[in-house]
Amino acid sequence: MQSTRYRVQIPSIKTWRERAAAFQYVPRLLIVTWRTQPALAVAAVTLRLARSVIPVSSLWIAKLIIDGVIAARSNGPNWHHLWVLLGLDLGLAVVADTLSRLSQLSESLLSSLLVNRLNAKIIEHAAALDLAQFEDPEVSDHIARARKSVATRMALLSQLLTFAQSGVTLFTLSAALLLFSPWLCLLLIISTVPILWVEGHFARKQYAVLFYRAARLRELEYVSDIGTTQEVAKEVKIFGLASWLIDRYRRLAETFYHEDKALSLGRATAGGALNFVATGIYYGAYVLMIARAVAGVISIGTLTLLSGSFIRARDLLQGMLLGVASVAEQAFYLRDLFTFFELVPTMENRPRAVLVPRKLIRGFQFEEVGFRYPGSDRWALRNVTFHLDPGERLALVGVNGAGKTTLVKLLSRLYDPSVGRILLDGVDLREYDVPSLRRAVGVIFQDFVRYDMQLDENILVGRIDEAREYLARQSALGEVQCEPPEFLNRAAESSFAVDLVRRFPLGYRQLLGRRFESGMNLSGGEWQKIALARAHVRDAQLVILDEPTAALDARAEHEIFQRFANVIGDRMAVVISHRFSTVRMADRILVMNSDGIVEQGSHDQLMERGGVYAELFELQAAGYR
Repeated sequence: MQSTRYRVQIPSIKTWRERAAAFQYVPRLLIVTWRTQPALAVAAVTLRLARSVIPVSSLWIAKLIIDGVIAARSNGPNWHHLWVLLGLDLGLAVVADTLSRLSQLSESLLSSLLVNRLNAKIIEHAAALDLAQFEDPEVSDHIARARKSVATRMALLSQLLTFAQSGVTLFTLSAALLLFSPWLCLLLIISTVPILWVEGHFARKQYAVLFYRAARLRELEYVSDIGTTQEVAKEVKIFGLASWLIDRYRRLAETFYHEDKALSLGRATAGGALNFVATGIYYGAYVLMIARAVAGVISIGTLTLLSGSFIRARDLLQGMLLGVASVAEQAFYLRDLFTFFELVPTMENRPRAVLVPRKLIRGFQFEEVGFRYPGSDRWALRNVTFHLDPGERLALVGVNGAGKTTLVKLLSRLYDPSVGRILLDGVDLREYDVPSLRRAVGVIFQDFVRYDMQLDENILVGRIDEAREYLARQSALGEVQCEPPEFLNRAAESSFAVDLVRRFPLGYRQLLGRRFESGMNLSGGEWQKIALARAHVRDAQLVILDEPTAALDARAEHEIFQRFANVIGDRMAVVISHRFSTVRMADRILVMNSDGIVEQGSHDQLMERGGVYAELFELQAAGYR
């Protein structure tokens, strides 16, 4: 008896209407397939149709050979006739093999191109979604299921072609059965109905289990990543987390196993029982055919044709009905893919969106701005009013959770304010063309991405449009270094990342990270120099640095910011830092807490005021005395 611990409640999609509705996505897949490579699509369909007439042709030739042999025993052999039939049978076998190989080739190439196209579309569509959508667990599940749909469900294309081929073959075999005995067609249909019910019932249960499993599956993959990735390996060893992670992984995996076991047992039991019924019907039909052959109504060759046609037609019809259930199951996953493509960003361009001016006159203005993250009742930012003038260097100071990073996300329009508005040169940020605005703002967050790519690629992602030609030329040359663009050299020099270029044997072409062979791992401070170079290389009117030098020592930080101040020129800059040696370089400092901005002014002004900033400064300074 199954333990209560593993009693599984399997969710299901209950209605046939829902199952039928999933088929609406099949034509969309066919359209995408056609647009991927029309010539290969035509070849795949044509070859399948040609293969579909092979079975009935083979059975008909076999009938003629058997009848010819039996006739030869009574009237003498007609060797010419028999040799012609054998030659036709041999030729048919060669044609069948050739068609099969060409079919597999065309479908394999078409499937590979289709997978590449759909994966590219997933990346493209994901890039268009809002940051808030990425942070929504439901959308994360959509993305996970969409990626899995491409990776594991492209067998649907082959299934559809097989289904069409089987349909034509079934038609030709059924025509042979109808020609000699219409009753056989009726028995053929009756014998396949039980199998259809079983497979359809369990196919929708299987989909339902996997659909509702998506969130737990992400948890399983996350636990696996924690236990196997380099970034977490130190803490796993220090804290002895291995056994705890293994137990957690096993609990989740065991739950999945018992869900799958319940489905597999149900499918095997029901399918096995009903298959006896189908087999009994077949042998009843076989007895009918033998009786007619014994009575002389049909020849031995015709008996061979009918019995072969019946068993092949039964297998084909059963396979097609199972294929319907399988295609329905695959269509559910296909629905996940196209449902993901139907997600629309809320932060799209408005009609007649305004381009950001090449030269800003009035800068940014926050007016009573407040923000709450989607799904949260807590204000991450509220009552924020300030201005940022062109050419001004602004620093944000405050305790963790005061909303500094949130303010930066609003400045770069990764989010829109929940209340209030943000103006740029007197125009609401929502009115601007989003790509134009993003090009005008360069941000390096504290949790910047460490790309497992070459050093120059890690820097040039900050200015990728202008760098594409150089990167394409460099990729063609391999490890041979071509002349880097001047803006790459300036960015590396300004951030001290040039020290890494000089140290690495391959210079800018050095592969970073440990994911790939020959990759070079860097310290936190070295990665931050690369991140700063990424900020320098961006030709933006506003540069935002969120805790950019946390992993650098005090001297390196001071040198970098002195150089940064010289390079930034007349551009606006916003810096978030807990180090007051950095903050005091700013023209103006905003001091924030959960209620908004509590103080603002230059370092000297705030120190004279003796408020929150002065207190925080003295606390930090005391640690160095």
